[in-house]
Amino acid sequence: MRILVVGSGGREHALAWKIAQSKLADKIFCAPGNGGIAQQAECLGIEAGDIPRLLEFARKEKIDLTVVGPEGPLAAGIVDEFQKAGLRIFGPRKKAAQLEASKVFAKELMAKYKVPTADFKIFEDAGEAKKYLALKGAPCVVKADGLAAGKGVAVAKTAAEAEQAVSLMMEEKAFGAAGNKVIIEECLEGQEASILVITDSREVIALASAQDHKRIFDNDFGPNTGGMGAYSPAPVVTAELFKEILQKIVYRTIDGLANEGIEYRGVLYAGVMLTKDGPKTLEFNVRFGDPETQAILPRLNSDLLEIMLAASAGKLSRLRALEWDTRACACVVLASAGYPGEYEKGKEISGLEEAAQMKDTVVFHAGTKKSGEKFLTNGGRVLGITGLGATIKDAVTHTYKAVEKINFEGMHYRQDIGMRAIK
Repeated sequence: MRILVVGSGGREHALAWKIAQSKLADKIFCAPGNGGIAQQAECLGIEAGDIPRLLEFARKEKIDLTVVGPEGPLAAGIVDEFQKAGLRIFGPRKKAAQLEASKVFAKELMAKYKVPTADFKIFEDAGEAKKYLALKGAPCVVKADGLAAGKGVAVAKTAAEAEQAVSLMMEEKAFGAAGNKVIIEECLEGQEASILVITDSREVIALASAQDHKRIFDNDFGPNTGGMGAYSPAPVVTAELFKEILQKIVYRTIDGLANEGIEYRGVLYAGVMLTKDGPKTLEFNVRFGDPETQAILPRLNSDLLEIMLAASAGKLSRLRALEWDTRACACVVLASAGYPGEYEKGKEISGLEEAAQMKDTVVFHAGTKKSGEKFLTNGGRVLGITGLGATIKDAVTHTYKAVEKINFEGMHYRQDIGMRAIK
């Protein structure tokens, strides 16, 4: 089969790497891909958001399945366009992708179908939002309604911080139209877990649990990022708790969408806060998580391509239960100096081969490009170094040994990935 992976980050490298292991995959393309993905796929000069060109390529090259990595093309309706053209594609249609593209849509759906989540109010006027904050106080969470590359959420410890977030989103338009509406919600306390499932709208297959680290510095200090590391499984998610999350959050959401006439096929990612009152939904993503995917897929022994084909065809019920490596997996993200703010590109990376040659280690490329025989930095999050081990502690120790082999100017990474789980 001929497969097209859409996207250019660490998640897409993990997807291409896993798909390449399938006996069904003959040829893999990636648009636009990155320096490392070129090891598994032919990289194309087509941006992930250029739906007309992707469609044209898929038609011309007789692509059997397109796998969409990032949320942008899904929110823009890539699945609808491919399906109209009679092409098979893995991911939810535009209406279903609103679960991530509009936090207001997601919150209203959760309220209607009794999916546990934080109490919230929606505002379309900055003045009204600030009046509410003056009464309500802090701590609270302020969220821009639309897509903001993971940066449209502010956890405010004081009312002044919350007001500042409202101004930034609604008045200064820091995230453009994404801030036309905001949600102000209660600040939930507890540990956060990532629950990913693959669904065809009727059947649901759960992937292994994971936890990620959002903030840039150790001990969860500094600004939020796309994710600085992850590990799987999440020890805090017991078998009983996993079952409860599936029943109260995942199934209710998928059934709720179906009740609204919206079919959901693809990956559904629930960010869940494990509070003293039980699991509550923080957010939904309509695609694989990044860097959770890098920590989950090395543990998956089943054929991912087979699962995606079944989900996109509405035939998940035909599949057997997934097989997993019982070992744990950890992923440590190596970032450019200055990320998540301004950073420089073009720094030469050394030690990649030495790290990749280590047993039970995979080096996933996120923001890299190849220049001759050299790999250069080309993004904020540059690499995801992944290692397997008998326990999370073993996986983490092994991964950091691989990290030590790699170097580029200004390289930054957290040194406490997985510590919550180890404690």
